[in-house]
Amino acid sequence: MQTVLFLFPQLNLSAPKEEPYRIIKQENQEGKGENKHRHKEKRNRLSLLLQKAESREIFIPFPSKPDKTNAPLEEPSKWGVSLDQLLAQKSGLGLFRTFLQSEYSEENIEFWMACEDYKKTKSPAKLASKAKKIYSDFIETDAPKEVNIDFHTKEVTKKNILQPTLSCFDLAQRKVHMLMEKDSYPRFLKSELYKDLLKQTQVENHGYRRRSQSFTSTGLLQTQAEFTAWL
Repeated sequence: MQTVLFLFPQLNLSAPKEEPYRIIKQENQEGKGENKHRHKEKRNRLSLLLQKAESREIFIPFPSKPDKTNAPLEEPSKWGVSLDQLLAQKSGLGLFRTFLQSEYSEENIEFWMACEDYKKTKSPAKLASKAKKIYSDFIETDAPKEVNIDFHTKEVTKKNILQPTLSCFDLAQRKVHMLMEKDSYPRFLKSELYKDLLKQTQVENHGYRRRSQSFTSTGLLQTQAEFTAWL
């Protein structure tokens, strides 16, 4: 009978178990290196994108509140629509008053402004004194800033201020408004003062549009796509 011997490798149970750990540690180090490479690549892409944005004179389209100081100036062009549009804007009112002062005919706009201020009076005790001053400054004969209104309007206003209310100058104010609308306002629109302001506004708006021209749909979508790509 033949004897068959099976040889088994001898297991050394006391052998150190560092090898598997070294393999895992090596794999972790490789993973960290790969992550660092990815972060570096992202930073490089971002740098290129920012350079590209600067060359186009645009901003990366992050959501933000609009900057009012960079908004195009549109008000002066609206002042030519009507006198009310002009007087509704503080800057328009100021420019119109400056124009009338240059013509030595500012009494109408000053009377109109005094009436607007008078109608905001909240204290009944102040109505009488303010009404008397407006009448003596602008309405009565030979007043220092007498406005050009008819005799009937003067008499109605004179009676109204005996028992002053917030509306006692309404008739006179409407008359003066009509005078400015038919006379002073058309001259203002033809004046060099207003024309120069319009030209300046158009130049500034043109510069604003040039700075913002890259915000077309194509350019914006392309920038958004490039910005998304590196995330």
